[in-house]
Amino acid sequence: MNYIDLFTAYLYNEKKASENTVESYIRDITQFDTYCTSKNVTDLTKADDKLLAVYFEYLSGKGKSEATKSRIIASLRCFYRFLLSRGFCTSNPLDGVKSKKAERKLPDILDANEIMLLLSQPNGSDYKSIRDKAMLELLYATGIKVSELIDLSVSDVNLQIGIIHLHNDKKERIIPIYPAAVKSISDYLLNVRPAIVLENNEDRLFTNMTGQHMSRQGFWKIVKHYASEAGITKDITPHTLRHSFAAHLLENGAKLTDIKEMLGHADLSSTQIYAQIIKNKYTSAYTKFHPLAR
Repeated sequence: MNYIDLFTAYLYNEKKASENTVESYIRDITQFDTYCTSKNVTDLTKADDKLLAVYFEYLSGKGKSEATKSRIIASLRCFYRFLLSRGFCTSNPLDGVKSKKAERKLPDILDANEIMLLLSQPNGSDYKSIRDKAMLELLYATGIKVSELIDLSVSDVNLQIGIIHLHNDKKERIIPIYPAAVKSISDYLLNVRPAIVLENNEDRLFTNMTGQHMSRQGFWKIVKHYASEAGITKDITPHTLRHSFAAHLLENGAKLTDIKEMLGHADLSSTQIYAQIIKNKYTSAYTKFHPLAR
């Protein structure tokens, strides 16, 4: 019996988990399954706490961080709870395993000058430059996740009133778009998308240059390329634009609760990290420049 396939169906159909969540869970469980097989344990329901202890020692030896190991513990704990609930095993081998609390690292953000540099890099009149500029502008304008960006439909964008509309089974969000981003997206929709998206039934707003679904990895490469062109030395990812969006809004006076809604956070505690970023920024400036603070 393929327990991983059953668990995957459970996550999609009953838990209504997102694509990213399912991918993360299944990746962790599949890697554990591969390890079990190497130890001649071919049935995941036979894995016990001793095998798990050895596995986490193995992960430590591979240089995995405490945060990564905590995520793997959470994935496996959820998996074995599912097996237990279905009667496939009689105990959860993760019950006695505790995650070490990893120090929460504040995310890197770009400052206003770095943002302007990045957004100005796709400045050509070719199709790719126009598309890339529209994507970067929209990502910084709205703070949406990369998965949300590449899954946006044309119908999710209302350029006349300058908003995007995000919706799934759990939540609905409406986020404004600033005028420069509206202009970039309008240019793309008018002059580029009709030339690269030839399938009438393709409703995604952005695709790759052959009109097919763009991957998160594909967009990650786009961001890395333009960051390099801009001379930005920070190790940025597409998520850096999301963090920058939130931090810049807060720095300029937006309410934390409004930022929470725009980001789609379930809990305000997830949004409060941006308050810590701003606090650290001003504390550092004060300590460095106030004559009596040194």
